[in-house]
Amino acid sequence: MDEKWLKERTFNHQDFADLSLLARKKAGLGLTVSVGLPTLNVGATLGPILDICLTLQKEYGLIDQLAIIDSCSADDTVAIALDRGAEIYHDREILPDLEPAAGKGEALWKSLAVLTGDIIIWIDSDIANFHPRFIYGLLGPLLDHQEIGYVKAFYRRPLVMAAGERQENEGGRVTEVCARPLLNIFWPPLANLIQPLSGESAARRDVLTSVPFFTDYAVEVGLLVNILRQYGLPTIAQVDLEERVHTNQPLHKLGRMSFAILQAVFKLLGQDGPTSGRELSNIRETFNFINGEYIAVSEPVPVIERPPLDSLEVAEKGGFKEKV
Repeated sequence: MDEKWLKERTFNHQDFADLSLLARKKAGLGLTVSVGLPTLNVGATLGPILDICLTLQKEYGLIDQLAIIDSCSADDTVAIALDRGAEIYHDREILPDLEPAAGKGEALWKSLAVLTGDIIIWIDSDIANFHPRFIYGLLGPLLDHQEIGYVKAFYRRPLVMAAGERQENEGGRVTEVCARPLLNIFWPPLANLIQPLSGESAARRDVLTSVPFFTDYAVEVGLLVNILRQYGLPTIAQVDLEERVHTNQPLHKLGRMSFAILQAVFKLLGQDGPTSGRELSNIRETFNFINGEYIAVSEPVPVIERPPLDSLEVAEKGGFKEKV
């Protein structure tokens, strides 16, 4: 783990909870903020999220633009946004001359064509325990530190299935079994992030518009790798937002997410050149949440390639030696 980065680039939402002070900093810097919510059939959760954002906009001036980027919702998602007065964009109608693609990454990339703020905040719209900290926690580091360009959220993630069963800190399964191992091996600096796939992030507009995007669920890994390549790890920060609750996905959907991520990783590796002969990390870096703290954990996971057994011959005392 990069202890210096963890100390200097890890924040807590409580650091920025003085909303009046934050609003004065924003005004003093002359920056505008756009909040974009990618939506797809989120009528059950969207209303309270928009209500909180509107309070931050009207009472504190922390938000200048509030919009949803909808992907053909079939429920009352759009009606709820219309009722609250949020701007409404349909992803297939943005940049219509392009061949349409699907998924969250497409909605985020296209949102940059309609969100006008100097700072862009993206919030997933299926959060059941939304709180103002999801906005001010992400915004704060960008207002306090001009050298930071991209902020990722992290949080405790209970596993909540449709039947209501809840297991504490067991969410983020694709992160731990797919994304984190790949980042550990190929881009070790990104293993410092507690939730590399978190759906909540904020960034300076000029950073986002200068890097390519992957569509679908590959968007988070792609952004991290491309921002790391172009700007370096000190540009990236993370903020503790306590806990995020939503209904977790079934196994077959997790498999689809992982498949999208793997496609992006292999494309990114192809851009880096051949991987043969490249020294790969065998240190697993992760975090455990123990007694209210995130504890960095590093453990070696050596994987050794043994030769074909046919290439060995039995030596004395039951040992083996390589055939000559």
